[in-house]
Amino acid sequence: MKKSTTQQLKPWLLFFGGVLVFILLAQLLRFRIDLTEEKRFSLHPGTQKVLAQMTEPIHVDILLVGDDLPGGMRRLQKSIEETVRTFNAYSPEAITFSYFDPLAVAQEKQEEFILSLVDYGINPTNLFVNQNAGQQAQLIFPGFLVSDSEYETGALILKGERGMSPDQILNQSIENLEFELSSAIQKLISPESSSIAMLIGHGENRQDDGYGVVEALDGQFEIFKVPLEQAKKPADLANFKTVFIQAPEESFSDREIYLLDQYVLHGGNLVVLMNGAAVIEDALVGGTSIAMPLETGLENLLFRYGVRVNSDLIQDMNFGLIATMAGNFGNQEQMRTMPWLYYFQASVMQNHPITKGLDVLNFRYASSIDTVKAIGVKKTPLVFSSDYSRILPTPLQISLDEIGSPPDPKSFDLKNLPLGYLLEGEFTSVFKNRFPPAEFDAADYKESGQGKVVVFGDGELFQSEVNLQDGSPLSLGEDPLSQTTFANKALLSNLVNYLADPEGIIAARTRTLKIRPLNKVKIGEEKTFWQLVNVVFPVLVLLGIGAIVWAIRRNRYGRKA
Repeated sequence: MKKSTTQQLKPWLLFFGGVLVFILLAQLLRFRIDLTEEKRFSLHPGTQKVLAQMTEPIHVDILLVGDDLPGGMRRLQKSIEETVRTFNAYSPEAITFSYFDPLAVAQEKQEEFILSLVDYGINPTNLFVNQNAGQQAQLIFPGFLVSDSEYETGALILKGERGMSPDQILNQSIENLEFELSSAIQKLISPESSSIAMLIGHGENRQDDGYGVVEALDGQFEIFKVPLEQAKKPADLANFKTVFIQAPEESFSDREIYLLDQYVLHGGNLVVLMNGAAVIEDALVGGTSIAMPLETGLENLLFRYGVRVNSDLIQDMNFGLIATMAGNFGNQEQMRTMPWLYYFQASVMQNHPITKGLDVLNFRYASSIDTVKAIGVKKTPLVFSSDYSRILPTPLQISLDEIGSPPDPKSFDLKNLPLGYLLEGEFTSVFKNRFPPAEFDAADYKESGQGKVVVFGDGELFQSEVNLQDGSPLSLGEDPLSQTTFANKALLSNLVNYLADPEGIIAARTRTLKIRPLNKVKIGEEKTFWQLVNVVFPVLVLLGIGAIVWAIRRNRYGRKA
């Protein structure tokens, strides 16, 4: 009995009707399911919060372009594109992207454009690629530009700690893509979101007058210089998200300690960069100087919070350079650079949002830090010295004659000394069981409270150096002698972002993507087997299926014939 036309079309109508309903529902209901183990295509809640604030479209120019990029760079390039697509899926406004080659800019404008990229920290990198005639150098720009209708910013994406392999650097750069892109977008949509105070009145910031911090955080935070003696009550500091104390040289009074203590206990963030020893570096022009213990009145406050900056100096065999006089040439003074063990670079970082993936940091005349018992306070070391360090107690005579004496590695027997600590949790007031200063109302006194404190044993960590030619201040982290830019600026930016919002976009820096390299030994041993499995086996399967179908058809129709 023959089926009617309606009955014949019914399955097809149901099929296409179902497809149409699915398409309509997909337009109305947006959803994503990330089935990857590391949630590679999901975003941190802090990033989603930033994207939710977008009110206009944003465009991303990917600068990592070039012919014949090696596999690792192609992987990074693809990861940038995937990250932008993921951002666009979560964003209420469109986030588009395109590839742009900085070297394609007209010749007369190319140098100016490249310098503008350098201002964003996007330094060009020479990459050696394999060509038919051998290796050839290729200039790449591993970064991106993000722009809306009014503003533009950018970021470098190829970052890693010194000593990492190229694969590790690439993997870490991919891990940080979410943070770098979300940070750039946040700069566009909510510039200067909170305020920072730099305390003055105790000899702070004598080296650069605060230029390093202001230049590094420009466009992210509003920064004010605050004389602490003018504050009348702890509430006067409450409007500041973070308070910085950098290299104080004079003592803090009891009332000033009380103000800082109550600021922290009311949820404030205090950053103390403190020298344990005072070194008059200008005296080194004469050949010698004296390092003396330095007390500022902050010692008891920090001790109650769980750390102690010691009155000593650290020497490290991962040393930096100092400029010394080398006599005259005619009537011109001659300068030369020499290794100086009191200047050193730190490259061992804690796996923490503040320090993960940072490049080398530059320290000068740093002091060691010890921890002491403080109930309720979590102490996280952030940065460490190298495997070859030592501590020299003060008073200490410092002489340029040390330059001519090669250091004995056996005397540098200390390993990974902590150079900075993050303190979090429930702090106890340093004025507990004491009378607060008389001018403050005892009813407003708080005995304990939650805040965050960061302590470094180097007061000049976030102070910029000067250009040797004209004396102008350099960007934070630039070393005029070694012509190297250290990661001090990146550390400062990560630090203030973490203190402002620990669960915000800075938390995306904790993301980890596993490297799953192939077993090269196993590949060599089983190469032929797997080639047969992937090339010959599918063909045999198809031939087998074809033979079975042929046999069935021959058996069925051959007998009827």
